Amino acid sequence: MSQRPWMNIDREQWQMVMALFIVGLLTTFLLALTDIFTHEPIAQAKRTALHSALTEVLPPYTNQPLDETLTIATPTLKDEHHLLYSARDANGNIVGFAWETIANDGYAGSIYILMGVNSEGRMHAMRITDHKETPGLGDGITKNQPWIDHFNGQTLNTIVWGVKKDGGDFDQFTGATITPRAVIKTLHQELLWFSQSRQQIFKAASTLNKEENHE
Repeated sequence: MSQRPWMNIDREQWQMVMALFIVGLLTTFLLALTDIFTHEPIAQAKRTALHSALTEVLPPYTNQPLDETLTIATPTLKDEHHLLYSARDANGNIVGFAWETIANDGYAGSIYILMGVNSEGRMHAMRITDHKETPGLGDGITKNQPWIDHFNGQTLNTIVWGVKKDGGDFDQFTGATITPRAVIKTLHQELLWFSQSRQQIFKAASTLNKEENHE
């Protein structure tokens, strides 16, 4: 009767197998433990960063936009929906909305943008929250403050949405036209979406406010 393969493993090999098994268990345990202790601090840090960014892109508000969110369908855009943060004054009136969008046609990949508008749909401000554009060229979208501030107060009709190379009103960056072009194009599309969806958005915001007051 032939022996089974595992019966041919000697004592030293068994010890090695068991040692590897124990090391694997300990590694898994330590990774799980690390996740438990770091998950909440990381989540809180992200929330704090988002709160800070919201104060930069929204008109002055007295509520907590992070706790007043709306999910609005965007069938004509790249995403299926937008998560909007609602900003209100002391009387509970809407003063603006903010949301994150993505310019997928950046030079080095996707560009993540947080933008805010007032209640009339006029852009209050925008900030780039993440990108992989080339340092010294495309990263002007985060470092060229006059260019960033050019979006403040704009509507669909106050400027020509494009870089000057394309006949628009925005400067392009030397050696990096693709990056600003992608940001401008996306912000223009988002303002158009907001204009078309404004009635739906305000209706959803009104419903949310009634639910909160009822509670």
